[in-house]
Amino acid sequence: MSISSKIIVILGPTASGKSDLAVKLAKKINGEIISADSRQVYKGLDIGSGKITKKEMCGIPHHLLDVANPKRTFTVSQYQKLAKKALANIIKRGKILIICGGTGLYIDALIYDYQFPQVPPQPKLRKQLEKKSTEELFEQLKKLDPRRAANIDKNNRRRLIRALEIVITTKKPVGVLRQAQDKKSSYDFLKIGIKKSPEELKRLIKKRLIKRLNGIIKEVKNLRHGLSWQRLDDLGLEYRYVSRFLRQRAQTYADLTLTNAEKKQIAKKIKNGMIENLEKEIYRYAKRQITWFSARGGSASGGKKDEEIHWIDNYDEALKLTREFLK
Repeated sequence: MSISSKIIVILGPTASGKSDLAVKLAKKINGEIISADSRQVYKGLDIGSGKITKKEMCGIPHHLLDVANPKRTFTVSQYQKLAKKALANIIKRGKILIICGGTGLYIDALIYDYQFPQVPPQPKLRKQLEKKSTEELFEQLKKLDPRRAANIDKNNRRRLIRALEIVITTKKPVGVLRQAQDKKSSYDFLKIGIKKSPEELKRLIKKRLIKRLNGIIKEVKNLRHGLSWQRLDDLGLEYRYVSRFLRQRAQTYADLTLTNAEKKQIAKKIKNGMIENLEKEIYRYAKRQITWFSARGGSASGGKKDEEIHWIDNYDEALKLTREFLK
């Protein structure tokens, strides 16, 4: 097997520094990067999704960024199809492929070649599911397909309904079709996981959120020109919390019974509450990511530890592992 057919996978929780590590390695090994992030595929979701900038790319080609319209849901099977094409092209050109991201299902779908059910929309079933609350949909999915529930945004109605549509129609959980722990990959790969202590991860999440908050607010305002509030709600934590904050703030300023001073005070309180809650939710999401990576597919996999991941603390460890792997 040639060196160029070997694949490096950089994974870990949000805000852990995956993109930076992937770029540094790519510069050393003549690599190109395929993103494995379920929100960075969307055009216009830049700051809130933590998408790498052109400057941060340092000239390293990145694939599977900005490939989807945020008005429509982008599925894991669509990702798999596009990523396979990019993978084949990168290897054909003699470059070293680096898959980098925090969406475990995207990574597994690509390197283990998951086979997803081709289930067309079920109008009658969808109508029934639409009558349920978001919480009820999530609880139903946990019972029918706990592995998928472990890696889904529990507040995203579209994804919850689609996941239930698949499992109810096929009468099989998505996870049992081809689970990573039961299937060997046709690729030769090295998985590198970025390890952070809970305290360090909380610090990094808070630092990144504060740094990007004003940019996210501006981004959500721009996205609102083409997207509904519900769709913004579906696009992940930052977009959900910021869009709700904007709506609450607008209602406050529209209240004719309040003085301008009172409006400013209430708006400030709403914003501070949003920041505090968002910070907590991002950390909870990071813990779910760690669970997915630590035990393939999360606790629903039976807690089977993923022995393929090499957890590292710094760049030097990652570079050493990579060089040994590419020998």
